[in-house]
Amino acid sequence: MGIFLQEDNQINTNNITIQKNDVSREMRGNIIGKFKGFRGCTLWLTGLSGAGKTSIAFNLENYLVKLGIPAYSLDGDNMRSGLNKNLTFSKEDRQENIRRSAEVAKLFSDSGHITICSFVSPFSEDRSLARKIHQDVGLKFFEIFINASLDVCESRDVKGLYEKARNGTIKSFTGIGQNYQVPIDPDLILDTEQQTLDESTITLVKFLEGKKIIPNTPECRVEIRNNLFFNNQQTKL
Repeated sequence: MGIFLQEDNQINTNNITIQKNDVSREMRGNIIGKFKGFRGCTLWLTGLSGAGKTSIAFNLENYLVKLGIPAYSLDGDNMRSGLNKNLTFSKEDRQENIRRSAEVAKLFSDSGHITICSFVSPFSEDRSLARKIHQDVGLKFFEIFINASLDVCESRDVKGLYEKARNGTIKSFTGIGQNYQVPIDPDLILDTEQQTLDESTITLVKFLEGKKIIPNTPECRVEIRNNLFFNNQQTKL
């Protein structure tokens, strides 16, 4: 099996050998999706709860999939309801939450998907680890800072989390009892206090075009201009 337990009940991984897929990334890229070429990468959306991470991620995923480009969103709440449901919000468990999620994102990206991750991920060390997990296997990783002030995020509070943090129901909530370490040098900043949902999404689309992750074709430009895949969401996030 490659993994066995020592007498001290510690997991020993000395007998593990990484198995390389027979299907190359180039082969996947030429077969999967409407446009040829391997596009696997991870967009790591980080920011306070209520900044707009999930809304932007789902909007971008919707646009890319309808255009024929493989994409998948990994949401922090969804990960904690399944794979990471045994983790608390202690610093150590937060780190493990990000490590596991980054490993999952790596697998999706390796399969040729543009993987869009929505995680508060308050610690810069954890975000650096997520990047390293991808870069160690030759996958592109982009840190996207979804910027909105604490006051604005708290005013949105669609989940009621800030209220619970203020009354003590939730401990160590990021922004209230836990500091958020603002990215020093992110690959892109989206200011959701100034941009609408669609504007933020279009900025991300253009970013991906500039990085040559998705093609900058007349077809793509028409879809953006006509907003065919959006719902005219022009209000602020």
